[in-house]
Amino acid sequence: MRISTTAFLTLATASLALPAHADNGYSMETLAEGLDRPWGMAFLPDHNDLIITLRGGEVVLWNSDDGVIPLSGAPDVVDSGQGGLLDIAVGPDFEDDGLLYMTWVASVDGGTTTHVGRAQLDREGSALTDLEVLHAVQPGIDSGAHFGSRIVFQDGHLYAGFGDRGSKDFSESHISQDLSSENGAVIRLTLDGDIPDDNPFVDEDGAAAAIWSYGHRNIQAMTIHPETGAIWLAEHGEAGGDEVNIVERGGNFGWPLASEGVTYSDGAQFAEPHQPDDGFVSPIHAWPAGREDHNPPSGMVFYEGDAFADWQGHLLIGNLYHEYLGLWREEDGGLSEVARLLDGEDMRIRDVAIGPDDGFIYVLTDGSDAPLLRLSPEG
Repeated sequence: MRISTTAFLTLATASLALPAHADNGYSMETLAEGLDRPWGMAFLPDHNDLIITLRGGEVVLWNSDDGVIPLSGAPDVVDSGQGGLLDIAVGPDFEDDGLLYMTWVASVDGGTTTHVGRAQLDREGSALTDLEVLHAVQPGIDSGAHFGSRIVFQDGHLYAGFGDRGSKDFSESHISQDLSSENGAVIRLTLDGDIPDDNPFVDEDGAAAAIWSYGHRNIQAMTIHPETGAIWLAEHGEAGGDEVNIVERGGNFGWPLASEGVTYSDGAQFAEPHQPDDGFVSPIHAWPAGREDHNPPSGMVFYEGDAFADWQGHLLIGNLYHEYLGLWREEDGGLSEVARLLDGEDMRIRDVAIGPDDGFIYVLTDGSDAPLLRLSPEG
């Protein structure tokens, strides 16, 4: 069953008798089922509802009283390849202006590209209104791969991370190393979509002024460190070499000139791993090449709730291929895995969020018939 605005469907909270995961001290509850390729979610601060995007081009609300409520007014999207409606984030002034920010794929000259936009939530009318495009990533490319993308807010600005559109040119000419291209980059905008005067490449001839950092492959997660305020992101590598990076102003993160990955086609090494003096920003954590040990991430958040006291400050990272939610702690300048939540449940993890009121862990899974889950302390 798929959620569609063409046929109103409400899914109430499910009371499924699912086993507790005693080894890790949590129980799993299914809140909704039948979501068609969900991608992003965020809690609304005024009602503690979840707003969720579906890649086919729909936005829905979930709450414990009404279940899933489709909203009208979502942007028109190109739903092919890895495209569609992607991330959603609650604007920093939402309680005053009701603005939600989104990323989605649409057609432009040259092919398709990721768009950043916003709309106002009309909760009573179950609608998004006044949709506007703030930025379209340049250039457009004839490819259905590696759009990214995620959004965070910091210091009154919007940061959005994008993919390299699947380029297999592993040389210095790769699009992620081209400062005239916003693909394979993190951009920084004002909340109204303007380019700030203090962006690092504003005065560099031929550079895209919106770029904040570059040399990224395919950004699938972004979050804010609760103590340092730094932006953390997670991105897919090539046949391994997935990375967690701490974003730096003007930083070049090296893709594809420094990587732990190998080619999908024949497993050949195409670059040296990151080195201390290679001129690139090294990841805080990188997974090795190969499908056994890699970690294609999607969704990431620091745990700040009270429900799981022992996990305070730990990092939760979704794993698509190996189908678990990783719990990680910072240790000796890197990351160390603590536990694999939902391991063995046969569900790809797409996004994760922390309930602001209950401190429970909300997990958005991936697929055409995907559930929304909630993890709470056992007992």
